[in-house]
Amino acid sequence: MTNVKRPDPAIAERALEEAEMRRKAQKALDLPAEQGGRNGAEPVRYGDWEKNGLAIDF
Repeated sequence: MTNVKRPDPAIAERALEEAEMRRKAQKALDLPAEQGGRNGAEPVRYGDWEKNGLAIDF
């Protein structure tokens, strides 16, 4: 049997609360309307181009 140190649940809860606060404080991007572009979320929002579930890192 190995000694596996389990993470402290209080630390995880605090991290989740901090992440939620950052999300709420984040300002929406004021991007101009794209003409002839895709509908929905920005396809490069995670740094990868995504279309139909496929991601291409560029």
